[in-house]
Amino acid sequence: MNMAEDNPQADDLRPAYRREDFPAGFERGKYAARMPEGSNIVCIDPDLVGAFPDSAAVNEALRALLQIAERSARKP
Repeated sequence: MNMAEDNPQADDLRPAYRREDFPAGFERGKYAARMPEGSNIVCIDPDLVGAFPDSAAVNEALRALLQIAERSARKP
């Protein structure tokens, strides 16, 4: 049994949040500088996000691109 089941007040996550819920505002990438060098975290440009809905889609596309590049490099 988790805390939320014991005490419904303990679960303060909402199903959705609005900008007004954060009066201090948002700062995109606020923790990016803390990422260690060599991290596997990458940012996808907004115009590409729709084409890659999750990590699996990104990995699949990158593997396909790598295969094409390797085949192209082998040709004389």
